[in-house]
Amino acid sequence: MPTAEPTDDEPDPIATTDGRVPGRRGLATRQRLLESTAELLVATPWRSIKVIDIARQAGTSPATFYQYFENVEAAITVLAEELVEGAGVLGEMVDGNWSDDASWDTAVAVVEGFMDYWERNRAVFRVVELTTVEGDLRFQGLRVRALNSVTVTLARVIANHAGTSGSPAGADPMAAAGTLVAMLAQVAGHRYGFEFWGIRTASLVDSQARLLHWSVTGRPAPDGAKVPGAESPAPRTGPVVGGGAASARTAKSKAGRAT
Repeated sequence: MPTAEPTDDEPDPIATTDGRVPGRRGLATRQRLLESTAELLVATPWRSIKVIDIARQAGTSPATFYQYFENVEAAITVLAEELVEGAGVLGEMVDGNWSDDASWDTAVAVVEGFMDYWERNRAVFRVVELTTVEGDLRFQGLRVRALNSVTVTLARVIANHAGTSGSPAGADPMAAAGTLVAMLAQVAGHRYGFEFWGIRTASLVDSQARLLHWSVTGRPAPDGAKVPGAESPAPRTGPVVGGGAASARTAKSKAGRAT
């Protein structure tokens, strides 16, 4: 029986590697394989993940995996494509209420939403970032599509709120938006590095929200505005880079000499 052609408003149906359209159980199996792939990516370098690892994690067989994906990279590509869909929610946040009474709350919501989005997809983003640096145009394109949808929306918001002289962040709304989104992505990607130095995530959100609010509205954050938990820290010198590893090597060397 011929299948109906998808309309412009409907996504192409998901198909197996041999062209069949899976039923409900098949779609559930495919989703379980994707979730298992994402789980393995959290603690395993993606090039070290084997099909049998994913199948075992999903409670199925390698043969079943190959019904839905040609290889591990194909499964990771699907996960990366889902990043683009998730970015749509961020675009809606950016396109929120920037009036005087609501602008601070909107700025904080955008930053927190971006941090949450990155955290939910951290393992996949790590693969996308690595392969982008290596020159993989497919993953690079997915990264651009995910972040560009947010950038374009933010540029429009900045343009709509900028005066005749433009945003304080620059006369070109797209350049200002691109800079801000790059900031959000880098901070979200390195939040644990900041925390290692004693910088709270709440403080990171507060700082970024202030920059975003200023860039869109041209005004500083309202008096008394502060993200809960963004307390002023005590003076810090930070950890010694490599200190932990160096101490371990020293202790091991002393133990060796003692024996």
